[in-house]
Amino acid sequence: MDRAVLSEALRDLYNEDTADSLDVLSEDVDLIADLGLDSVDVVSLIMQVERQFRIRLTSGELNQVRTFGDLLDLVVVKLQKDPGSRAA
Repeated sequence: MDRAVLSEALRDLYNEDTADSLDVLSEDVDLIADLGLDSVDVVSLIMQVERQFRIRLTSGELNQVRTFGDLLDLVVVKLQKDPGSRAA
């Protein structure tokens, strides 16, 4: 999946999960500090990402995620490692 398309899909998941309506979500946006997500919001978003792309993200991997770009990078890597993963 193209990175730009994936970024848009992740942004759409964020918008749906939080009832927000961001047109653009830059890669340097901090999920907690800039978007104001709490731990429950982050878990909910991660669950949506896992369901949408049929991937599993470990707690160790998620501990490295701070920004939208970090999440995007992680999903890209997961999708490349498991060609069977795809958007639902």
